[in-house]
Amino acid sequence: MKVEGGCYCKAVRYKAEGEPIMKAECFCRECQYITGGGNLLVMAMPAAGFELTKGEVKNFTRSDLDHAVTRQFCENCGTHLFTRAPGFDAVIIKVGSMDDPSLYGKADSANFVCDAQTYHRLPDDIPTFQKWMRD
Repeated sequence: MKVEGGCYCKAVRYKAEGEPIMKAECFCRECQYITGGGNLLVMAMPAAGFELTKGEVKNFTRSDLDHAVTRQFCENCGTHLFTRAPGFDAVIIKVGSMDDPSLYGKADSANFVCDAQTYHRLPDDIPTFQKWMRD
């Protein structure tokens, strides 16, 4: 699979090639901050097949968390694009940043359902995990 995408202002562009490692709905509290309250659709692609083709991303990692992920976003428009997790050789792409989000298809898991709010709809047709499916 080949996926291309970028940020809202088009300053950052990327491409990713390979078979998706994971397609998930994430309900973690951090993703809720990023989305303004919703869950987030993500697709993990092999790091070896990932390339920034235009621009640079700004990185943010919380120093007060154990095993904190690094969130990458456009410094100009603020679009959240990727997450990098320690020990996970993949780039976790935010589906909304893809040129063709229909390539995502459907999530194969729901993660961090322990953080889901009462207004979230949890899927009943895919496996759900209290934390990250890899924990």
